[in-house]
Amino acid sequence: MPEAVTLFQPVGNFCRREVVTCAADDALVAVAATMHARNISSVVICRGATPVGIITDRDLRNKVVARGIDPSDLRVRDIMNAPLITVGEDEFLFEALYRMSKHGIHRVGVIDSDGRLVGIITDSDILRLQTRSPQQLVRDIEEAGTIDDLKALHDRVQGLVVHLVGTGVPSHDLSRLIAHLNDRILIRLITLLRATRFIDLPERFAFIVLGSEGRREQTLTTDQDNAIVYADDLSADEVARLEAFSRELIDGLIAVGVPPCPGGIMAKNPEWRRSLSEWTNAIDHWLATPTSDNILTGSMFFDLRTLYGDAAMEHSLKEHITRQLQIEPMFLRYAAANVLRFRVPIGWFGRFQVESRGDFRGQLDVKKAGIFAITEGLKVLALAEGIVGGGSRERLESLIAAGVFDRARADDLDTCFRTLVYFRLRSQVRAIREGHKPNNYIDLEHFTRTEKGRLKLALDGVETFQEFLKLRYSLDLLR
Repeated sequence: MPEAVTLFQPVGNFCRREVVTCAADDALVAVAATMHARNISSVVICRGATPVGIITDRDLRNKVVARGIDPSDLRVRDIMNAPLITVGEDEFLFEALYRMSKHGIHRVGVIDSDGRLVGIITDSDILRLQTRSPQQLVRDIEEAGTIDDLKALHDRVQGLVVHLVGTGVPSHDLSRLIAHLNDRILIRLITLLRATRFIDLPERFAFIVLGSEGRREQTLTTDQDNAIVYADDLSADEVARLEAFSRELIDGLIAVGVPPCPGGIMAKNPEWRRSLSEWTNAIDHWLATPTSDNILTGSMFFDLRTLYGDAAMEHSLKEHITRQLQIEPMFLRYAAANVLRFRVPIGWFGRFQVESRGDFRGQLDVKKAGIFAITEGLKVLALAEGIVGGGSRERLESLIAAGVFDRARADDLDTCFRTLVYFRLRSQVRAIREGHKPNNYIDLEHFTRTEKGRLKLALDGVETFQEFLKLRYSLDLLR
């Protein structure tokens, strides 16, 4: 595996799954004896299956032996380090390295999606896999001091992705990488603004990202889709400070190199900066009045993810969406019908239907051709099961668990999605290398016969998925 690729592998593929654990009230002498007998340098302290701390041989030396303390009366809790720094098993190896570097430690616990300990990984474990680490990019983002610094780092992120395309990194992981690094840049920008111009900013608000950014499915053309939600009881002065902050934040993002949303879906615009109750009222309106505009707006918003601030507001909004969809179920039926409006561009004899004129003559908009149908169709099905948020692949897994899909159908659709995203990302990289602005179009002149066959199979899969939605929601009867 190429060195540049290794650190974009999931931690769970490389961590040590056999971890020695103990309880906080265990006798320290007994735990030290276990470490000696097993020739290990650390033990993780757990409460049930949840890791809460760690002790290492260094702790025994520095906190007990060097101080001349009698260990016989000590419990593990007396010298353990808490809380334990952890990383999710699905996160990238470079994220594990970054957290070790940030906290000055040599190991992190590995947890599953429920916060349960599943393993441990050390810096030596990772560095043995390769000698050159791109974690410096993440560290540089955390240390950036100006918007100009962040702009240069945004360019480096794009350069890294351009380099990685074609090296074997799956398109899904590349999208997650783009989202992860863009998140870091945005959070750093917020931190800089709060430390200088907005020290007095109220705490009870959340900056949320929407659409593909909310799903962590960004590519090299992603523009801004974001909003702010704030507590209902903020004072007029506090709301005014949030307004000023949102304007500087969005303008700062544009200066960094993140394009503005053509549709104005940005927190500096009043309709995308509201109190919690104002947002719930807006949601009620969208669901009760499923016009084309409301379907598109609601669909964008339903991908919400808190990037900064009070995540409890996101949870409240998601709970409200779930409740209201039970009251207004027709919204999802109309949303499913909207997915069918995007026809797969394959005509007679299996020929691709490309643009016949204009700047994109001979090209195909792969987002409209299939990516949109998959992401929006999965969202409709997930919302019907009470699942709000997550990316398309996470929604697929949830729909398997809910019995909506079997594994074979889900895997087929996932393959279609990954194929389309890969071709889009590859075309975007080509555009950048040729000095053009990346977009959603793919030029079939650059495709081999085999690649055209893969593209056709993927689009056939999209058409099959649309038929599934059509039958599930009886869309032939919808007028």
